[in-house]
Amino acid sequence: MSQTDPIADFLTRLRNASHARMEKLDIPASRMRRELAEILKREGFIQNFRTVDAQPRATLRLYLKYTKDRKPFFTNIERVSKPGMRKYAQKDAVPSVFNGMGLHILSTSKGVMTDAEAKAQGVGGELLCRVW
Repeated sequence: MSQTDPIADFLTRLRNASHARMEKLDIPASRMRRELAEILKREGFIQNFRTVDAQPRATLRLYLKYTKDRKPFFTNIERVSKPGMRKYAQKDAVPSVFNGMGLHILSTSKGVMTDAEAKAQGVGGELLCRVW
């Protein structure tokens, strides 16, 4: 079965797993999903991730992170640019989320990065998702 938007699928699975208070989440692995997981780990929204070699396809296992009272570390995570309507930001117009309380993840010519990294490097790109 083909997916029209694998990034939205990744975000929906992550959102649903965190609302269900799951400890770990397995999703089909891809380079883009690995890069998104790397950013979420680096920014403290998930605990860790690793690639599990399973047949017929590799799986990405995410270990979710919660507060002491079992609340997820992010309030929401949503897709911004969609296959039917792409959203782009120029280098001097990269938006911030709630005055820096959240972040945008962008796909740029220099790779996938957060809004702060894109501003620092002076690049724009496609706004993939927003996390807060």
